[in-house]
Amino acid sequence: MILEMKVPSPGESITEVEIAQWLVADGDYVEKDQAIAEVDSDKATLELPAEESGVITLKAEEGDAVAVGEVVCLIDTDAKKPESSGAGTESVGKGDEGSGGKAEKELDQQSKQAGDSGKKAPQPAQAKETYASGVASPAARKILDEKGIDPASVPGSGKDGRITKEDAVRAVPSMGSPGGGSRGESRSKLSMLRRKVAERLVSAKNETAMLTTFNEVDMSAVFEIREAHKEAFKEKHGVGLGFMSFFTKAVIRALQQYPAVNSMIDGKEMITYDYCDISIAVSGPKGLMVPVIRNAENLSFRGVESEVKRLAIRARDGQITVDEMTGGTFTISNGGVFGSMLSTPIINPPQSGILGMHNIVERAIVRDGAIAIAPVMYVALSYDHRIIDGRESVGFLVAVKEAIENPVEHLMDGNLEKALEL
Repeated sequence: MILEMKVPSPGESITEVEIAQWLVADGDYVEKDQAIAEVDSDKATLELPAEESGVITLKAEEGDAVAVGEVVCLIDTDAKKPESSGAGTESVGKGDEGSGGKAEKELDQQSKQAGDSGKKAPQPAQAKETYASGVASPAARKILDEKGIDPASVPGSGKDGRITKEDAVRAVPSMGSPGGGSRGESRSKLSMLRRKVAERLVSAKNETAMLTTFNEVDMSAVFEIREAHKEAFKEKHGVGLGFMSFFTKAVIRALQQYPAVNSMIDGKEMITYDYCDISIAVSGPKGLMVPVIRNAENLSFRGVESEVKRLAIRARDGQITVDEMTGGTFTISNGGVFGSMLSTPIINPPQSGILGMHNIVERAIVRDGAIAIAPVMYVALSYDHRIIDGRESVGFLVAVKEAIENPVEHLMDGNLEKALEL
């Protein structure tokens, strides 16, 4: 029986996918539920499992755009599973048949030809060395010093091999341009996911009145809590106590104080949500992905950290689904993990706000009227000015700052151990 495998629907509103990579070759025997291909939609990369066991015949090439419901391969379910053979291993061991033996024969032939020729290859003439070889004139030395070139590496055309000014002018640094290094280039097709991300980013810039406001946060209190309790937290809950749970809880508090930031435009109406579905930007093998923590307002510190870890692992392993990235009322992006000091994050449409976290650096700050050194993070809020005014945007970011700088009072109701479930 010949089974036709068709492209399943990865999710609502998706009409086609792209064959990103075949994981099997034409004519291979595949087992039922074995992953045979990776397919890209405009929202995620998904694995395509074999529906039955048998010999596969591919009907689409890598890079092809295939409509949902279209046949991509055939599986002959009546074909017998081939028995494994050790012949391939034995052939490699034979000196005259394996790749190693063949290489030795070719080397022997080349050596014999070289020996039979009876003639030596002409050797380049050696330049005569004198006391002046490699010595630069004052003018030439100045030029070479400016270029950062060692005079010993420059052939001299002057008397007795001396380096002239003209030699120095013509000399090119080994790492400079133009030079003799590789100048190749390559082209590769953007994945459907990457193309969709590009379209959404351009759309967000062109169709929203996006502005960004900034603030700085003293991370000392969070550092102290993590230093004192991270080991006990991990031992009890199996996840680390990171910065993301603090910022997620701080964002939820700020969204509840400034609901306009937890809103989006739909035509001539503004939709405001009474729940907080927080999108977390993570870097996956196929590019940026934004899975969603649903009803984050109901999660504890342990709950947030567990969900962040689960979604990050699924994104890293390419297992994230469309449903897990659909929706979201506000986004948090942590560019600090890559060393970013400051940035203006782009809104994730149709949302109206995104918080950008950055790296933490020890800086001089004023505390209680005195200069002190503290771990400081710059934070940025990009927002859609069509529905979020300056009062809401600045107030939101100040509320985040307040919560991070005093988490026990604002995020833990004054009871640290209860909040961390220790």
